[in-house]
Amino acid sequence: MTFFLKSFFDKISAWLIANRLRENVIFFILSFLISIPVFIYFRKNIYYFDAEIPYDKISVFIFLITVFILILKWLRKKIIYSILIYFLIFSIASVQGNYSLFQVLTAYKIAFLSDEMQKEETYLESKTLKPFPNKTRVYESVDFSSSKVRNFALFAVNSHFKDTPNYPINRKLIQYFAVFKEINSRWNYVNDPKGQEYFASGSESLLYFSGDCDDHAILMCAAIKSIGGSMRLIHTGKHMYPEVLLGTEKELENAMYLISNEIFKDISKGKTIYFHRYEKGKIWLNLDYTAHYPGGPFLGEEVLSILDLQQPELTNQSGFFQ
Repeated sequence: MTFFLKSFFDKISAWLIANRLRENVIFFILSFLISIPVFIYFRKNIYYFDAEIPYDKISVFIFLITVFILILKWLRKKIIYSILIYFLIFSIASVQGNYSLFQVLTAYKIAFLSDEMQKEETYLESKTLKPFPNKTRVYESVDFSSSKVRNFALFAVNSHFKDTPNYPINRKLIQYFAVFKEINSRWNYVNDPKGQEYFASGSESLLYFSGDCDDHAILMCAAIKSIGGSMRLIHTGKHMYPEVLLGTEKELENAMYLISNEIFKDISKGKTIYFHRYEKGKIWLNLDYTAHYPGGPFLGEEVLSILDLQQPELTNQSGFFQ
């Protein structure tokens, strides 16, 4: 039986390389398929590409394809065994949930297509910032542990973007963006009482989805925190808006790809994504009610203070937002 299979596979190998065009096409396709997961692993674990123009990405990918073509040519008389081994490993990995062909291709698209959207960043340092006004009142209004807020967030994530390709891999980001869409599509701006600063809790704002900028920011923070997101509030003197923590350049790249190619592609087409880079390189994405997509333009005012809702330093101070 073993001899029969070996003879059979050898005959297939001979047939595959009998025609030069067929041989080269097979070598290129197989090299391309092998290069994608190797390229992604290299990029995630060895060297992260971040050039303005992705010469480094393209060069490394071409190099990988060339190397694998040469290896396959060296194994040309046993090419069928290379094909079988590749698909066997890929099948096992897919069954075990490590990755599927669809997931690998999506990761590949993220690596190259995220550059289609322009980005603009501002670097912030804590030593240049002022104390956050009404810190205690604002912090206490972000009632992310409220069942009403949690249930609203669950409603939002089950109403939007569940059919996005490769949802499990980018689940957290997609769910944050679903909350953003649900709130911003329903929000109605209403002023506070004249001469007073009123902070509605997140659960209170769910009744009418109305209020001013700080009420919107508080609700956005509460809802996204209730499903595991890390949030902070930005104070500019006359405005307050929320930001969600993306983390590193890799997470920013995933977010840019989702915004420009999957979720908000019609709204964000030809637009720029705006974000703040804080100390230690952490990247925070704008989720303001004035933005029609995550990472939309800032209102244009200087950042005066920040309230990190993960590490609050609560003090009572006064101030007004519009």
